Amino acid sequence: MTHQSAGAEDNPASDEGQEPEEHSTPWYVEIPIIIVLALLISVGVQTFVGRVYLIPSESMEPTLHGCAGCTGDRIWVDKLAYRFGDPEPGDVVVFNGPESWESAYQVQRSTNPVVNSLQTVGSWVGVVAPAENALVKRVIATGGQTVQCLPGDPGVMVDGAPIDNSFILQPPEYPVDPNAGSDACGGPYFGPLTVPENNLWMMGDNRTNSLDSRYHQGDEYQGSIPESAVVGKVRWRILPISRIGGVDDPDILTD
Repeated sequence: MTHQSAGAEDNPASDEGQEPEEHSTPWYVEIPIIIVLALLISVGVQTFVGRVYLIPSESMEPTLHGCAGCTGDRIWVDKLAYRFGDPEPGDVVVFNGPESWESAYQVQRSTNPVVNSLQTVGSWVGVVAPAENALVKRVIATGGQTVQCLPGDPGVMVDGAPIDNSFILQPPEYPVDPNAGSDACGGPYFGPLTVPENNLWMMGDNRTNSLDSRYHQGDEYQGSIPESAVVGKVRWRILPISRIGGVDDPDILTD
């Protein structure tokens, strides 16, 4: 008679078929990994897809709200908008100002490396203005078009026809020297000027409070900006909640 040793049935001869033990990653390793991945995704989106910007000034009132010491609009800028097309009159865009637009620009960043890093992260989510001369204006004319506002004109003209000005801020009385400009222009007379090819003539919707193309006509681009300087098209106001909504891009050429 064959005798089986005690316990043989309770101890399988092989470990085949058993599930391996699960080893969970410690939280103090997982959390830094998640943070790093989130930052990499955020940087990728901000670099190639779109970005949130803070409006710091009144130059685009009433379309975009901003002022010193107040809660400015946070806007979503679409960086893919012009991959397969060009900016058109009426578009509101963010662009990096050429050299002649840099005179009044100052980088608002702390010299403390920790605070500076936090400010950079804050600029990615639109809490802090970016450390670059990023400006927001409306495209008025594109390469080859002639823009002007002269005595007798009913307003800003492109190729001899007045543009739609229904979106601009209309204060009760323009504080303009009648010898240097007009209420219709919202600032000094200018033009006629033909915009160089592949460039854009930019103006703020708050015509009396916008240092735009009109004030840089002596530079190499005659006040316009290269299309290559455009960061993207402003699509949405995303904060504050009371201001959430799309940003219109009307066809401002009436003729």
